[in-house]
Amino acid sequence: MRVFIGCEFSGIVRTCFQKRGHSVLSCDFLPTEIPGCHCQGNVLHLLNDGWDLGIFFPPCTYLAVSGARWFKGRQKEQAEAVEFFMALVNAPIPKICIENPIGIMSTKYRKPDQIIQPWQFGHGETKATCLWEKNLPLLIPTKIVSGRVARVHKEPPGPDRWKNRSRTYWGIAEAMAEQWG
Repeated sequence: MRVFIGCEFSGIVRTCFQKRGHSVLSCDFLPTEIPGCHCQGNVLHLLNDGWDLGIFFPPCTYLAVSGARWFKGRQKEQAEAVEFFMALVNAPIPKICIENPIGIMSTKYRKPDQIIQPWQFGHGETKATCLWEKNLPLLIPTKIVSGRVARVHKEPPGPDRWKNRSRTYWGIAEAMAEQWG
């Protein structure tokens, strides 16, 4: 299967699909943290390349409710973020998943198909994550664990805070590759 992982700099989801023998390309404006088949650039330029599955992690800066206090005066940026999200939704790819935190896309587009938590996939942490899915089954929890630490919420200020908060958990990436691959 040809899999396109958009807006992923970490390489985590790409690696999980590659381990299962899929032809996978990740793309982001940033270089990848894990060496592999990665294109540094604009995801939109690659949407029409005949993918079977697209999994996208669009930036949430102007979409997530956690940043709502910063929205005032940023209507243009928010409109662009919504437009980008919708370009991913409407990509000519048969199977699509778009991941984002709880935010405005629930009203601007539609409610997510499901909301998952890291603790459902082997990580004792909380981070409500919305998934909008097209022609994909709901992701089934693989390893429910105790512990409900809000590590992402408590990430200290610093230049890498946004990166540390945006990485996909390995357990979730493994479930995606196992169940959707």
